Amino acid sequence: MNISLKNQRILVTGASRGIGRAIARQLSDSGAEVIIHFNSNKEEAESLLNQLKNPAHIEACDLSQSAEVVGFIPRLVEKYGPITGLVNNAGISPSAPDTLSTGKWLEVWEKTMAVNATAVGILCKEFVDQAKPQHQGRIVTISSRAAFRGDTTDYLAYAASKGALVSLTRSIARHYGKEGIKAFLIAPGFTRTDMANEILSEYGEEFALKDIALNELTTPEDIAPMVVLLCSGLADHATGTSIDINAGSYVR
Repeated sequence: MNISLKNQRILVTGASRGIGRAIARQLSDSGAEVIIHFNSNKEEAESLLNQLKNPAHIEACDLSQSAEVVGFIPRLVEKYGPITGLVNNAGISPSAPDTLSTGKWLEVWEKTMAVNATAVGILCKEFVDQAKPQHQGRIVTISSRAAFRGDTTDYLAYAASKGALVSLTRSIARHYGKEGIKAFLIAPGFTRTDMANEILSEYGEEFALKDIALNELTTPEDIAPMVVLLCSGLADHATGTSIDINAGSYVR
């Protein structure tokens, strides 16, 4: 099946590395005009921009600052035109051991929620606002298996923030579908990225391999094709669904 995203303009958050980078590359290979969001890693964003096959752009926004996120999509629309797809990929997973003081623990909780949940909510709201006049828009949000199976006590904030995205996605799908908006959620498991490599360096690769049903860890390239399919319109009747890509480490 040959999937074409020609005439689509898609924003991918956190696209300078990891899963977002693979998604942006696959979307561009399929014909989309990609807006590469980054926070501080401009060099990597520019590197990706220069590698993409189709027209693309880079745009910075600190997702931990709600005041900066508000208006981000309207600014992009004014600059480039209507956006047909939003891929909420950016996220953080700082550790907050329960041995921390409540004040320090709260700092981690609030920053994690700001990036992983609040920013996504703002982006979805503003995306829907600009998509409704066109009666067309697709949102793909990258959550985590932690949203469904939970996580360790060090990552309570991460799991809770990713769980919020499940309800957000389902609510958008159920209530904006007749206005042309579709919303999907992908829940990866342990994926080989820079973020994951920090954990691997601490616990070892065998730690992660014991948790999955396959012989190799998931890579960003294993996730990107599903995003392309969901953005294409070929799976619109799956709106509201959550798709697990976790190498069988959590089966629902």
